[in-house]
Amino acid sequence: PIDILITLVWVAFAVVFFGTVGTRKVRHIYVANWFFGSFILAVALLHLVNSAAIPAGMMKSYSAYAGVQDAMVQWWYGHNAVGFFLTAGFLGMMYYFIPKQAERPVYSYRLSIVHFWALIFTYMWAGPHHLHYTALPDWTQSVGMVFSLILLAPSWGGMINGVMTLSGAWHKLRDDPILRFLIVSLSFYGMSTFEGPMMSIKTVNALSHYTDWTVGHVHSGALGWVGLVTMGSMYYLIPRLFGQKQMYSVKAIEIHFWAATIGIVIYIAAMWIAGVMQGLMWRAINTDGTLTYTFVESVKATYPFYALRLLGGLLYLGGMLIMLWNVLKTATAGRSDVIIPDA
Repeated sequence: PIDILITLVWVAFAVVFFGTVGTRKVRHIYVANWFFGSFILAVALLHLVNSAAIPAGMMKSYSAYAGVQDAMVQWWYGHNAVGFFLTAGFLGMMYYFIPKQAERPVYSYRLSIVHFWALIFTYMWAGPHHLHYTALPDWTQSVGMVFSLILLAPSWGGMINGVMTLSGAWHKLRDDPILRFLIVSLSFYGMSTFEGPMMSIKTVNALSHYTDWTVGHVHSGALGWVGLVTMGSMYYLIPRLFGQKQMYSVKAIEIHFWAATIGIVIYIAAMWIAGVMQGLMWRAINTDGTLTYTFVESVKATYPFYALRLLGGLLYLGGMLIMLWNVLKTATAGRSDVIIPDA
């Protein structure tokens, strides 16, 4: 039932989006809408295939897949949920809000189109890199690794396109914390899309898999890329939503930016170090072939890094609470400016 409800919501979303695009007077469709459209269609495809099930009652069903096929479908879905839900959709936001906030056209429109087609073609095939050294056929693992490495090119092309949109307007970063959110989010996007292909290489994956290095990688994308670009976009939209020229407190945006950025860096650096340490401890062996460390010893050694992870997470959460206060004050100021006519 939940899968069916998700499907209904997604169909409604698609009808609103494509209906709006279809009724526009302007023939040209800006590249941001290409990314939004592809993310809607791809997530619909992923949801339908991954949710295929054999009903066994009103509230119970069994997956249509079994064994290694089930694992492959799960990671085809999982990786592309990241690729289209958390990448394509937010790239659409990036291509819209950075030019708007910087008041400059996108650096290369041609590059943005190449970025779009290269990304959506390549991303679909990279899922098997999550299943290295498993029962998945070796050739399938290698295909996933190769496409992951190819994926670096369109990802960095998009990052460079977004950053270079500021050409001739770099000085705006000094005084505009919203633009800083958007540009730093691209830095995290570039970093995580370099790290992902690197971690898909089998020899690197042998060390990183199942460790907290993967957790650090995911959060550099989720908190650094998705989080910061969303915050920057919301800071652009919210004043306009309430008829204001800017947020209630620009200084609070500044504090939020530094709290979030420092929090993310502490968080992911702690996870990187913990992950590499875990991988090295797990593979360390004595001369007689026995393990040098027990699993419990590796967990105990990770404690200090989990404390740093908590600190980074609290800083990030603190920034979000500052944003909540700023949004409420902006909304209140907007309502107080509305003139209600006499009855």
